[in-house]
Amino acid sequence: MGCATKNAKVVAISLGSLHRLISLKAVPHSAVPVIVNTMGDCINQGVDIQLRILQTLLSLITNFPSVHGELLGDALLLCFKLQESRIAVVSSTAAATLRQLVMFVFDKVVEEDKREAQGEVEYTHLPDGTTKALSPSARDAFAVFEDLCLLANSEKPHFLKLELLHKTFALELIESVLTNYHDLFREHSELLLLLQHHLSPLLLKTLSERPLFPLTLRSTRVVFLLLKQFPAELETESEVFMMLLIKLISGGTSGEVDPNQDSSGFPPRPLWTRVLCMEIMRGLCSDSELMRSFWEHYDAEETGSKVFTSLITALKRLVTEKPALLGVSSQIYGVGVPLSGDANYGLDVGGVAGIVATAASATVSGVAGLIGTEAGLSVQGSSMKLQCIDQLDKADSPPIPESYIYLLAVQCIVSLCEGFAAFTGPIYTSMVVQKPRTAGESVIRAPPALDFDELPQDGTVTLQLRFVRDMVASGWPALLAALSFIISTNLSDELFGDVLASYQAMTNVSGMLGLTTPRDAFLTSLAKFAVPTKVVSSVDTVEPPTPRTAQSLTDNLGLTGPPLPPGLSERNLACLKVLVSSALYLSGSLDGSWFDVLEVLQNADYVLTSRAGRPTVSASRRSSVIPGTGTLSRSVSSSIAISQSTSTGGLPSSGTHHPLLTELDPDSVQNAIQRLFDTSKNLEDDAFRHFVNALCKLSSEMVVMQSGDFSMPVTRTSEDSGSLSATLSPSSRASVAHRRRVSGISIPRTLRTGDFGINRLGGVALLNIHRLIYRSPDVAWNTITSHLLSIIRLSIAPQSIRVQAARILDEILVVVPRNLSSMETKAEVQQRVLQVLSQQVIYETTAITNGTTSVELRRMGLETLHLILQSSGHTLVVGWEIIFDMLSSVCKPAMPLVSESSDSLNSISTIENPRPKPPPLGYVNERGYTSLVKIAFQSLTLVCDSLTSLSPEHLRLCIKTLGQFGKQADTNIALTAAASLLWGVSDSIQAKRKDTGKEPEYSALWMFLLEELLGLCTDPRPEVREGAIQTLFRTLQLYGATLSLETWHECIWKITFPLLELLTQAVRQIPPSQPHSDSDPSESEVIAAWDDTKSLAFSSIGSLFSDFLISKIVHLETFVDAWNAFLAHVRDSWVNDNRSITTPALRCLEKGLRAFASADVDLKGRVVESCERVWESCDTMGKELTEVPSTPTSGKPHHDIPFTQESLVAYVDILNHTRALTRSLEEIEWPLERLTDLMSILKDVLTYSFSPEYRPDIDNLSPVQVAVSDVIQDIDMTSPGVPSLILRDLSEYATLPFMAAFDVPSSDSKPQKRVSYIALSKKTMPQLVDLFLKFKASPEIYTNGTLEVILSAYSIPIKLKYDCPAPSKFGKDPPLWKTATTAFLVIVREFALQLKNLDDEISDDRIEGIWRQVLDVFRGGILADCSPVLSFPLEAQKSEENFDLALIASLEIDVVPYLGDSRVPDYLILQLGKMLHSGSQVQQPEDSHHSEPVTPNSTCSGETKTKSRHGKKLSNRGNAIVETETGTTRSGKLVPRERFSYWCFDLLFLICSDVAKDREPKRRRVASICLPLLLSRCRSTLVEYIADEELRGSLPFQRFREEELLYVLRKLLNLQLWPGTLWAALSSSPSQYAAQQPLIETSLDPKGLITDAVRRSPKAHLFHFYHVFCEIASLPRKTPSAWLSSPSDHLAGEGRSRIAQEEQEKTKDFIEFDARTLSRECLKVIGEEMGLPR
Repeated sequence: MGCATKNAKVVAISLGSLHRLISLKAVPHSAVPVIVNTMGDCINQGVDIQLRILQTLLSLITNFPSVHGELLGDALLLCFKLQESRIAVVSSTAAATLRQLVMFVFDKVVEEDKREAQGEVEYTHLPDGTTKALSPSARDAFAVFEDLCLLANSEKPHFLKLELLHKTFALELIESVLTNYHDLFREHSELLLLLQHHLSPLLLKTLSERPLFPLTLRSTRVVFLLLKQFPAELETESEVFMMLLIKLISGGTSGEVDPNQDSSGFPPRPLWTRVLCMEIMRGLCSDSELMRSFWEHYDAEETGSKVFTSLITALKRLVTEKPALLGVSSQIYGVGVPLSGDANYGLDVGGVAGIVATAASATVSGVAGLIGTEAGLSVQGSSMKLQCIDQLDKADSPPIPESYIYLLAVQCIVSLCEGFAAFTGPIYTSMVVQKPRTAGESVIRAPPALDFDELPQDGTVTLQLRFVRDMVASGWPALLAALSFIISTNLSDELFGDVLASYQAMTNVSGMLGLTTPRDAFLTSLAKFAVPTKVVSSVDTVEPPTPRTAQSLTDNLGLTGPPLPPGLSERNLACLKVLVSSALYLSGSLDGSWFDVLEVLQNADYVLTSRAGRPTVSASRRSSVIPGTGTLSRSVSSSIAISQSTSTGGLPSSGTHHPLLTELDPDSVQNAIQRLFDTSKNLEDDAFRHFVNALCKLSSEMVVMQSGDFSMPVTRTSEDSGSLSATLSPSSRASVAHRRRVSGISIPRTLRTGDFGINRLGGVALLNIHRLIYRSPDVAWNTITSHLLSIIRLSIAPQSIRVQAARILDEILVVVPRNLSSMETKAEVQQRVLQVLSQQVIYETTAITNGTTSVELRRMGLETLHLILQSSGHTLVVGWEIIFDMLSSVCKPAMPLVSESSDSLNSISTIENPRPKPPPLGYVNERGYTSLVKIAFQSLTLVCDSLTSLSPEHLRLCIKTLGQFGKQADTNIALTAAASLLWGVSDSIQAKRKDTGKEPEYSALWMFLLEELLGLCTDPRPEVREGAIQTLFRTLQLYGATLSLETWHECIWKITFPLLELLTQAVRQIPPSQPHSDSDPSESEVIAAWDDTKSLAFSSIGSLFSDFLISKIVHLETFVDAWNAFLAHVRDSWVNDNRSITTPALRCLEKGLRAFASADVDLKGRVVESCERVWESCDTMGKELTEVPSTPTSGKPHHDIPFTQESLVAYVDILNHTRALTRSLEEIEWPLERLTDLMSILKDVLTYSFSPEYRPDIDNLSPVQVAVSDVIQDIDMTSPGVPSLILRDLSEYATLPFMAAFDVPSSDSKPQKRVSYIALSKKTMPQLVDLFLKFKASPEIYTNGTLEVILSAYSIPIKLKYDCPAPSKFGKDPPLWKTATTAFLVIVREFALQLKNLDDEISDDRIEGIWRQVLDVFRGGILADCSPVLSFPLEAQKSEENFDLALIASLEIDVVPYLGDSRVPDYLILQLGKMLHSGSQVQQPEDSHHSEPVTPNSTCSGETKTKSRHGKKLSNRGNAIVETETGTTRSGKLVPRERFSYWCFDLLFLICSDVAKDREPKRRRVASICLPLLLSRCRSTLVEYIADEELRGSLPFQRFREEELLYVLRKLLNLQLWPGTLWAALSSSPSQYAAQQPLIETSLDPKGLITDAVRRSPKAHLFHFYHVFCEIASLPRKTPSAWLSSPSDHLAGEGRSRIAQEEQEKTKDFIEFDARTLSRECLKVIGEEMGLPR
């Protein structure tokens, strides 16, 4: 009702409500017709109403599937009417709705088929005149599709009530239906009939009529769907369509007639028709299954149309019809090679035309390259942004690039080739490579081609493979022609990669299917592009471009860079890589085609390894065909998907290259080539035979070609066989050379490198080494070895190739024995290897074979023999005769060279004899044979290492061969032959001589060896004679245990001693060389060589003694004579020989002494007697040490040569071993007399100062010092007198650094060395202490003055102190004076007590001497010059001062308590006081007489005069001190060590006080003797202060003078004397009255009585200074002061700050005291002593 109002708003609302009701299915089915009619009435309303009608109509049909028949037609009619609207939005919406409704109609059929509904059916008439019962949905679909076909053909529809429908829209609907429901059409025959009877004729008619772009476009799309989806159902129609498309492809463009079309051809058609056909053809070609279907239905039938063949032909014609448009690739013929001459060899007509066209336009394009586009083909430059067949919105054809059609053709061809490979490859892999195998059957890694006779004949796969084989066999010529043309055109990198992949696909498919001819054809074509012949022939020379070429023009205009050298471009390398890949893939089936493949690889290797042939990436990139086209995304083989409208243009990719265009650097390509040869190990025997034969044939042709003179007759040996012999005929050689030249390789340029075939043959042989060993020799062994031998022995062949062949052969021969594991074939293979090797080594002695090249070849063969023996000699079971023949062949005298051979090898060098003089032996020394002898001898040495496997006959051959080598001029060979002659062979003979049955035979060989060896022991060549001596004595040592005493007697008297005599005679005959003369240096070398030989003889004899002296030699009856003779030789060597011989002679004697140590008891007498003879000889030799060697010009005999330190060490070791051996046998030490002589000898050795070289002896002992120390330490000191002897000598050793050090004379500019004995002294000083402590209880070291000697030794470094030499050079050892001080104090600590214990046994003189020496050492240490210490850091100064405190402590503890003994004279005690008096000086004295202390005897008289250090006198008259001279204001100089001075002052106070209560009588005596010195020391300090104070006035005193004053006052105040000490000190005999004084004489006057009583007081010293105290106490000015904690504090120190700091640590309570106060305190004490109250 709302719709009937005709009101637009009401109608719109009503239709909206109706649409809502329909969506909710709220409308009954009966109302559907009314709704349709109502919408039909409203169809002429506005746009909104029409759009709502379409929306409602779509909802109605989809929600009511039961709408069929006429009602459905009415609904569709509404959509068709609205689709005709001129309003675009209505028309497009109606078209989309109609398309959805049509799709829904067919969807209902699909659903109906799935349900298999058995509803109402209706019979329908079909186009072929039959009827068929159809369900409602199927009937609807049939009716709709039929009407669409009729409307598209301008016919009246049956179902739809339409009069007209645009054909384009009808075709679009048809396309949509076929695209989505092609499976439904196959299931319903009525629909297929519509395709046959309505659609196919329609399409044929459309394509045959005048082409209209929209209609033709849609027709071709539908045709593509029919061909793609219904090839089997529409077989005839498909054939017609395909042929029609092929003819359209072959037709001419608009205004141009194809000259190749037949008489019934089409009229000229526009270009876009061909483009449309090619676009759908591209999609068809990408479907390999469809192509096989076409072949099966058409080409395979005899009467059928040749659809596939026609297609291939049409594509070939298409791509070649305009070569000028595609251009010519600038890379495919290499780089650096002009496109002229024979560079176009092999191109077809189209290719040549393309080159001509490119050359014609080169000038314009080269000069004005920016004006137009360069000819070529690329996806980016030739394709359309949107392919033509997808441009449905266009009424006219879009602009089409001229080359677009050729791009499509290329893509079609590529798709076809890839389709073949994609189908065949997996099947081939599954059938041949991965097929099931029986047990034990190996996997085939290089399978042959498919054998169709072995495949299941009825299988589907087999049938399909036959189709592919037939398709390839039929179409390969056209495909090859097309591909060869395309690949040579100007393609982008992407297209080039696709075309190259097609090449690879066709090659592989042909090979897999057994199509030999097409396979070889594709390989040949690929080889032409991989390695262009022009590049090969132009590698070394670059032809300049002619002015006519475009390259020349552009070069002249500066548009390009310099010309590149000839070489392979990246595209050539890509082709080569594909060729290698294909050959690798088909390696199992190439057979005879291997030769062509290998020839290409040889050419490629030649170019790649040449100087100019290696391409660079930058060069290849500059030669890219079309700029920017190499980085496009690949879309070649993509099929047409009409529903997705895929574009072939695409956007630029990220820059990735085609897989075939990656890894194109020469190294990668070379690796790929190497992988091809590596795959030879996977070949079956038959395939491997073909491969090896091809390599040998290729090598033979190259050798013949490089031989140069092809008319030259060839002289061949019987070994020349195989492929090379077949190539050596003149006719074949000429033809080979011609063909090789055509291939591009010219003769002169290949002579510089080796042969490719030979090199690869070696690699292949090594990879297949097990095949050569365990398979029949006919498979490869005979072919390979005969070919290589024929080249080696071909004298006209280039020398480098002959050497290369020898190297390869030798590598094979070395590896074969290493891989032998089967004993069954071992002998056969070893014999085979050695026979081949002997043919290389053993040459006939002719002029040709004597050339250096032949010598080099033989050398290589001998090196191979050496390697075989080295790695596999222990496994050889046969062939020893051949080996010795080869080794002996090099020892034959060389024939004189007639002339220098042309085959001399410049690169081969031989080893020259380094000696300037000719060898002493007169044998052949030609360079070539010298090198052969050296190499052969190495092999002979290896043979001698395996002598156990040789029979007696072989041993005799070995000895004979060794003898020949021993006579060669080469010293090393002669030496080694001599050593091997006796060492290796004799070892084997001795091992076999144990068999009693064979003993005579082997004994004869043994004697023969000895006879040969003896003559070499005095050979003029030192190396030979020394080697002979070593071998001789090593042999005696090895087998000496088995020799009888008779044999030993002969060896001693007929070999050993005569050898020494002969060597001595030879040495003495040579005059001694003068060090400063201009004599020949070689004379010195000769002398040294003979000395070394004799030294070696002594060393060898010593080793012989060490092993057999006790077990064999000592048991000889003539042993005593032999021993004496031996000692005579040693003495003679000590006296007369050069010192380089002396040491070995002594070491030889030492070994004999060591051997005596293991003697049994029954040999004791003979051993002791032998030791006595040794001591006598040593004693005699020791006398030579005291003689001063003469200068070389003095004319004295030869024996005046200084002894070396090394010889002295050996001499001392002899002495030590002799003494130790005698002591061990007799169990007692040598007597004192002999030990005295021994120590004298040791001292002479130690102080020997004429040796030419000395070892540093500062940080470590020299070897001589070590040896002497070891002897002394080993002496048993239990015997009387021995300890004193040792201690005295050691004491002397300790003084050597100060008494005997010397500089070693140096004649050159080297720094002068010095023998310092410092290390010896550092070791000896502590050692003396240890020995003293060990023997301190022995009276002899005191009674015979030994202790005094020891103390005297210590006194030297202690007195020198800082003037001692440095204790170390690199270490941080303590100074020598510190070491001496430490040791001295240890002895002082012990000796006094021992003196007391041994009181009765030691005389007074010894007591006095000992104490005198002790005090002298103390005086030296205390009063030593210490001024150098001022330069030390403060901490170091303090440390040094603290160290010397030990001297003060030792005096206090170890000396003072014992020095007061009655046996010690008074002057020694007084010496102690003077020492402390001098050491306590705080100021340095300015006058020498001030250092002497003044005794207090004169000061106690009525008038006292004291001369101060200032030069003034103080006179004491009564109670006043009268100053007779003026004082001084000069400042005194402080001593370096102030604290140490106070320590001495403290000790002086201490020894005079009564503090210590032990040993009171001795202490009283010391105090009585030393007290005057103390008083003198104190008086000088006090009086000098008083004298200077008056003059200085207010001028302050120096700190140390004030402190000294306060110190003296404090110490005097606190000093407590022994009662009567001062009385005894002032008496005539202080020692007598020290302990007890006589009673006071009452007869004295009062003054005398008081004086006598005062002197007996403990404070008597204060009375002595009474006047001084009064003077200080009465000073008017302020006196020095200090803060003290108590009156008893110690005031000594370094300054006020230090004193305050020390005192503060004791107490916190301080009292200030000054000199005036202290003096008053002293006066008070005096008053108290006198009984006066305070």
